[in-house]
Amino acid sequence: MDMEEGKGIRGKWLHIRLSSQELAELNKLFKGSAERYLSDFARKKLLGKPVLVATRNASQDGLIEQLAGLRTELSRLGANYNQAVKKLYAVSRIKDFEHWLVAYELDRRQLLSQVEQAGLVIADLAEQWSQ
Repeated sequence: MDMEEGKGIRGKWLHIRLSSQELAELNKLFKGSAERYLSDFARKKLLGKPVLVATRNASQDGLIEQLAGLRTELSRLGANYNQAVKKLYAVSRIKDFEHWLVAYELDRRQLLSQVEQAGLVIADLAEQWSQ
């Protein structure tokens, strides 16, 4: 065994020629795999070794849409919360402060509701992935 083989170094080259159609087919198969490098993909195919295949779980699409919606809503509520806190520091009269407290409580309840909803969706997603 020479030093290259002992270290797992790939120092030998294999040159092949492909038609445009063959290259397009190879690239299509590669893009459908989870392999990071075309050379690793081609080597495994040539040697008859298993290739990791990237699959899309269509059942997760709904959950991903829900998470995206929750993220948008949480972002909006967070912005409202930040504005409310800034107003708190600028309050100069007690009447303004009472108004802010009422608005803050409504935002707080909405935020907690959205966070709870996000937790349920994430728990559902985790359960589906673990199956």
